[in-house]
Amino acid sequence: MKKDIKLNTTIAELLNSYEGMKDILISINPKFKKLNNPILRRTLAKVATIRQAAFVGGMEPVELLNKIREAVGQEPLEIKDNSQKEQESLPNWVKGEPKVILDANELLDKEINPLAESKKILKTLNSGEFIAIKSDFRPEPLIDEFKKNGFKVAVSKDSLEEYTTYIMP
Repeated sequence: MKKDIKLNTTIAELLNSYEGMKDILISINPKFKKLNNPILRRTLAKVATIRQAAFVGGMEPVELLNKIREAVGQEPLEIKDNSQKEQESLPNWVKGEPKVILDANELLDKEINPLAESKKILKTLNSGEFIAIKSDFRPEPLIDEFKKNGFKVAVSKDSLEEYTTYIMP
């Protein structure tokens, strides 16, 4: 019997457990076409949960969860999820120019892992320096990973489909 799909189920678990899940996810939201990238599937999909993927896709987490559940024959869940991401004001440490600006979409297109690339650069920064990562999605798995590792993280939504994530060691 297949495991009950929940908000904290990882994308890798879905891809490994359900035949055709990549195509199901892409049909639910075209932003998930990034799952065609093998680097993304091998790295971020292992840590990204359905809740985080929903933010990447600009969706409500419960909406994405229930579309996935319905696609695999599980009953939709009626749960309240209060994890909406509001636009936050940038903290004082985000002033001046970032030491490095990365484009997550370009990196993924070149099959380079944005998380690994960011970590390499962050090791070289001096006190008070930070980097910026541009993307056409809110990179929730990356944000959570940096926060877990004790980095300062801030995100700005620059336009309808453009985000900048600032990271400081």
